[in-house]
Amino acid sequence: MQPNKRAFDIANIRADFPLLAQHVHGKPLIYLDNAATTQKPQIVIDTLQTFYSRYNANVHRGLHALSEQATAAVEHTRQCIAQFIHAPSANDIVFTSGCTASLNILALAFSQGYLRAGDEILISAMEHHANIVPWQMACQRSGAVLKVIPINDDGELDTAQALTLITEKTRVMSLVQVSNTLGSINPIKTLIAAAHAHNIPVIIDGAQAVAHMPVDVQDLDCDFYVFSGHKIFGPTGTGVLYGKSHWLEQLPPAFGGGDMIETVSFERTTYAKPPHKFEAGTPNIAGIIGLGAAVDYLQQFSFADIDKHEQQLLARANHWLAQTENLQLIGNSRHKAPVISFYCDDVHPHDLSTLLDYEGIAIRAGHHCTMPLMQRFKVPATVRASMSFYNTLEEVDVFFAKLAQVRQQFQ
Repeated sequence: MQPNKRAFDIANIRADFPLLAQHVHGKPLIYLDNAATTQKPQIVIDTLQTFYSRYNANVHRGLHALSEQATAAVEHTRQCIAQFIHAPSANDIVFTSGCTASLNILALAFSQGYLRAGDEILISAMEHHANIVPWQMACQRSGAVLKVIPINDDGELDTAQALTLITEKTRVMSLVQVSNTLGSINPIKTLIAAAHAHNIPVIIDGAQAVAHMPVDVQDLDCDFYVFSGHKIFGPTGTGVLYGKSHWLEQLPPAFGGGDMIETVSFERTTYAKPPHKFEAGTPNIAGIIGLGAAVDYLQQFSFADIDKHEQQLLARANHWLAQTENLQLIGNSRHKAPVISFYCDDVHPHDLSTLLDYEGIAIRAGHHCTMPLMQRFKVPATVRASMSFYNTLEEVDVFFAKLAQVRQQFQ
C-alpha cells in the first residue's frame, strides 16, 4: 500500500456505496453493469445535497457570496481533475456533459477548416458508437474518409496493420483505451508515438479506463483525453475533455453563448481563453462538484490495490467461463479490464438478462453501442458482466451459478 492511501477492505468499501445494500426482487443486489455506469459513494451523494441546500448559485458571473463559493468549488474540481490525470495545467481541462459530448465537440471542431476532402480519420474496429458516429458526421461535413484499424479473434488491435494505416493522409486518430465490450486494454502509447511521427493529433477515449488504472496524459503524450464522470463514481451528465493547450487555443468552439466570450458586438465576437472558450452556458454545476468528490474518493486508494482485486475478479470469471459449455467468449485479450462479454448458443442474451434480473443480478445484454464489433464476431448481441473494485468474488460465483440455472430452463 502506498503512503497515505486507505487500506483496501472490500467490506468497508461496499459500505461507502448505499445502493449496493439493497435487494432486487427479494434477492441481494449483485451489480455487474459498471461499464454502463458506476454506483456512487455516499460522499458524492452528500456533496450534491450540500450544494443544492447550502450554496446553489450560478458560476463565473456573480459577485455575491454564493456564486463565489460555487465558482471556487467548480474550479477546485478542475484542479483536482488536472492532478488526477497529470495534466500540465487546470486550464487544459474542459467540462462537458460526458464522453460523447467531448468527442462530438472535437469532431465538430476538427471538421471546421482542419479536415479537407481526401484526408483520413483513423479509428479502430472496437470503438463505441460515440467514437464512430461523430467522425462519420465530420467526414460528411469535410469530405474526409474514415479508416478502421482491424482487430484479431482475441479482440486485440492489429498493431502491425495500424502502423500501415498511419500515412501522410491521416489527419486525426481517435482510439479507445479500454473497450467497453471486450475489456481489451489497447497499446495506445505505442500508437500515439507512431501517429506523432507523422504529426497526427491523437484523441483517447478513456471512459472505461479511468476507474481501473492510473492515467498520465503527459506520459501518454496524447493530444486529447476524454471521459465521463458517471463511469468513475461521479454524477451523470458530467464529462472531461483534456486537450494540450496549443490545440485548445487553435480549435474553434463548438457552441456559442454566455461565459465562452471575451467581447460581443453585433459585428463580431471574440472568445474567452481555454477552457472557458469551450464551456458555453451554465454548466452542470452540482454534477461537476460531485465529480470532484468522486475523484477525491477514488484517490484514497492505490490503483495497484484496485487492479489486484479486479484482476482476481476477472480470473474467477475466466475460471467459470472455462467450465461453461456452448458459450462463446467475445474478447480474450492478454491485457484486459474486468469485463467479460459472451454469447450462449442456447439462450438469447436478452432472455438471460431478464431472468438474471429476477435473481437480483444486474448485467447488460445487447450490442453495447458497438454494433460493428458484433458484426465482426458474427453475433447479434452479447451478455456483458462488467466488474468494479466494490464487487466480490462471491458475487462472481453467484452470477455463474445463477447463469447455469437460468440456462437449464431452456433445455
